[in-house]
Amino acid sequence: MSTDEFGGLAEHVRVLSDGQASSEELVTNALKRIEASQSTINAFRWTRGERAVDEARDADRRLAAGERLPLLGVPVAVKDDTDVAGLPTLFGCSGELAPAERDGEAVRRLRAAGAVIVGKTNSCELGQWPFTEGPAFGATRNPWSTDHTPGGSSGGSAAAVAAGLVPAALGSDGAGSVRIPAAWSHLVGIKPQRGRVSLYPYADAFQGLAVNGPLARTVADAALLLDVVQGPHAEDLHRPDAIDASAAARRDPGRLRIALAWRPPLTLTRTTPHPEVRRAVTALAEALAGLGHHVEEARPRYGLIGLAFVPRATTGIAEVAALHPDPALLDPRTRAAMRHGRTLGGRVVRAARAREASQHRRIGAIFDSYDVVLTPTTAAPPPRIGTFDGLSAWRTDATMAAACPYAWPWNVLGWPGVNVPAGLTTDGLPVGAQLLGPAGSEERLISLAAQLEADRRWYEKRPPAPLIPGSVPVEQ
Repeated sequence: MSTDEFGGLAEHVRVLSDGQASSEELVTNALKRIEASQSTINAFRWTRGERAVDEARDADRRLAAGERLPLLGVPVAVKDDTDVAGLPTLFGCSGELAPAERDGEAVRRLRAAGAVIVGKTNSCELGQWPFTEGPAFGATRNPWSTDHTPGGSSGGSAAAVAAGLVPAALGSDGAGSVRIPAAWSHLVGIKPQRGRVSLYPYADAFQGLAVNGPLARTVADAALLLDVVQGPHAEDLHRPDAIDASAAARRDPGRLRIALAWRPPLTLTRTTPHPEVRRAVTALAEALAGLGHHVEEARPRYGLIGLAFVPRATTGIAEVAALHPDPALLDPRTRAAMRHGRTLGGRVVRAARAREASQHRRIGAIFDSYDVVLTPTTAAPPPRIGTFDGLSAWRTDATMAAACPYAWPWNVLGWPGVNVPAGLTTDGLPVGAQLLGPAGSEERLISLAAQLEADRRWYEKRPPAPLIPGSVPVEQ
C-alpha cells in the first residue's frame, strides 16, 4: 500500500483506483489507528467496526467491477451531531438515545459517493464551546500537543484528521465550530454558505447559524468533500445554487483586493490578538501581497451584531436541548443557556433574525471596496485542556469570547469562510487565519486558499511525535 496515515482524500482515491490498496485495508487500518489513539487523542465517540469493514469489502467488489465514484471505498468520519443509521446522535451529551433510524442528508450523500463512514467524532455538549471536553466522553486532545485542546465544537473531527486517523472529516459550524478547530489543528476548514450542505433532518438548525463543512489537510481535499456533500434536501429552507469547489481549487483567483481586519466586533472583552497570532497572520498577509494581491487594513462595520447572535444562539441551544430525554444530565452551563433561550425566543429571536438584511447591507458594504476579508480565526493559540473547567456560564462565555471573537459574525450573516493554517507558535501550536466573503463566494475563497497553499505548503508539516503506539515519526 503506497499511502501513509497522512494521505488525503485524493491520495486514497488514487491508490484505490489504481489497485495499489484495497478499501478493506484502508478502512481496517483507520479503525486500528482510531482504537490505538483513543487513550491519547480521544477523537471518536462511536466507531462502526465490522459494519464499516463489510462496507469496505463491498466497495472493493464494486471497484474490481470497474465502478468509480468520487469517494468509493474511502474512509471518512462525521461529527456526532449528524445522524448515522444505527448509531445514536448524542451531540456531546451524557445519557442514552435510541440509534438513528436513517442517515442525515449529508451522510446519505457521502454514502452515495461511495465513502465508508468509520465513526462519529466527539463534540462538546450541543456544540456550544471552542473546546471538546465533557463528562460524557472526557477530553479530546490536540495532536500537536496533547496538553491542549484541538478546539471545538468539531474538535473530534479536527483531531482525527490532524492525527492521520482519517483523510478528512465532516464538522459543523454555528459560531466558528469548523474554522476554530481547523485553526488550532493546522487544517483547512470550510464554513460554506448557509444551506450549501443540508442539515436535514434539521431544517434551520440553531436559528440559521449552523452549517456542515469539511476539515482536511489540503484545500483540494476539503473542496472534494464539500462537492460530495453539498446540495439540499427537499425540505430544506435554504437552497443556494450549486458550486464546483474542486474546479475552484485548481483555478487561479486573479488579483484580489484583500482587507486585513484586526479589530473584531464588540464583545466587551477588550480582545486583541495574541502577539504570536498577530505575527503569523501578518506573515500570511505579506505572502498574499507577494502573490500579487492588494492587501490593506480595513474593518467591516459590524455594529452591534452580537445583539442578533445571542438570541439566535441561545434559542438554538434551547431547541436542541429540548430533544434530550433527561435535561438534568446536561451541563449547568447548558441549562443556563436553555433558560436564556426560552426567555429570548419568540418575538426577540424573530426580531434578531429580521435584522439580518440590514446587517448584510452594512457589513457587506466592505465588499464594494474589497473582494475578500482576512482576519485571524482566533485571537489566541489553543488553550490548555481544562481551561474552562469549573467556570460559570458567564465566565465561560467571556473567556470564549476573548479567545474566539472573529468567527461567529459570519454565522449570523450566513456567508462563507475558509480557515487556512497560518503557522505555528514558538511552542509548536497551530494558529489560523480566515478568508471571508459575501454570499455564495466559496469558489473565490477556495481559489485564493489553494493559491496560498501552493506558496506556503502547510500540508508538509505534521504533528511532531508519534501519536499512536507503534507509529513511526515522520521527517519534517
